[in-house]
Amino acid sequence: MLRDKILSESYLIQSQIKQIQCELKNLPEGKLLISNDGKYKKWYVSNGHTKNYIPKKNRFFAEQLAQKKYLMTKLDELLREKQALDAYLQIQNTNEPYSDATIPPDSEYAQLLASYFKPVSDDMRRWTNEEYERNQSYPEYLVHKASSGIRVRSKSEAMIERFLYTNRIPFRYECALHLDSMIFYPDFTILHPKTKETFYWEHFGRMDDIAYAEKTFSKLRTYATYGIIPSIHLITTYETKKHPLNYDDVEKIGSLYLL
Repeated sequence: MLRDKILSESYLIQSQIKQIQCELKNLPEGKLLISNDGKYKKWYVSNGHTKNYIPKKNRFFAEQLAQKKYLMTKLDELLREKQALDAYLQIQNTNEPYSDATIPPDSEYAQLLASYFKPVSDDMRRWTNEEYERNQSYPEYLVHKASSGIRVRSKSEAMIERFLYTNRIPFRYECALHLDSMIFYPDFTILHPKTKETFYWEHFGRMDDIAYAEKTFSKLRTYATYGIIPSIHLITTYETKKHPLNYDDVEKIGSLYLL
């Protein structure tokens, strides 16, 4: 059973490798360099020996080089993961799961990558960019800047946002959900990239707090009453102080439902 799962994962990664390799063929030669003298950020393209300045009017070229840098980092991780999985299949050993390339949300690199991570179809982009009713409570708790530039309330939500953003999955953060006279604000309202169905992702971060856990169960019962059922159209993740959420778990759970 475990060998079958590892083999299936190896095939999946091989497919991702081929997809990235195809994308790289359409990107320009050279490597993106970004300098910051404290006042201005400048872009350069390097061939390994010399570097040339990229004017701001050539932003699209810089964006392509940023995409190339991201894809090459991702490709390197996938190749290492594929090698580890294949080694397991040969000698029945264990391996460490890979994590996505980190993209500091405040960096110039992240800004240049923004257009690459937009949802693929026009309909999905429009849905993502439409105005929607947001949670206005406790804005002072929105202290964590996520990959897309939005601010969220916890590091765990930032990890979930990162998975959605880097996989081009359309989402809205804390969008109002009206259930008769009640209003909820699920952490993430998601448009499934393949089926176009609406999914919700709620993260419950203090499950070792009895009062918090009771509110969580009550909320889940209410969702179920209105046909929003966990593991069908409601994705849920949990954590305690002893068992914090990690990105590998986010990626596995998100991939199961959304990819």
